[in-house]
Amino acid sequence: MKARSVTAGLVTAWVSVACAPALDWREVRPESSGLVALFPCKPFGNARRLNLVGESVEMTLYTCSAAGATYAIAFADVGQPHRVGQALEDLAVAAARNIGAGAVHTTAPLRVQGMTPNPRALRRTVAGQLGDGRPVQEHVAVFSRGLRVFQATVIAEKLDADAVEMFFGALRLPT
Repeated sequence: MKARSVTAGLVTAWVSVACAPALDWREVRPESSGLVALFPCKPFGNARRLNLVGESVEMTLYTCSAAGATYAIAFADVGQPHRVGQALEDLAVAAARNIGAGAVHTTAPLRVQGMTPNPRALRRTVAGQLGDGRPVQEHVAVFSRGLRVFQATVIAEKLDADAVEMFFGALRLPT
């Protein structure tokens, strides 16, 4: 399984889960992640093995859908320090590829409280389409702490800018 399978799971969840009428923000601490996040709905989690930076790793994904958007956090331990940077780049590229994004609209450095500084930690905004041709927008952030890499994603046909900022702005890795 490739890293892009994580984003494919996000797209599938977005298509298959009914939209909630309102955003019901709650603090979530995905088990074994060390991460604190705010989700606008109750996320469900699952884990699977995939190939990331040439190694089989267990990737855990927490996701939920509300108000027409899917919110997700994925994380994995890459095992070796030299794999972290490439894993971050691979996750960001796979996210864009999964929605057929032709071009990256914006890329910005990312700072999450408690993350390990890395020049490949970034936030991207891309546009693409689902398999059925419907257009979507995606915000994806990749960052790390130690050997653990994270991908945070919001995807929808039309994104609520305030909700997107709430989701990404609340991410933190307490010490």
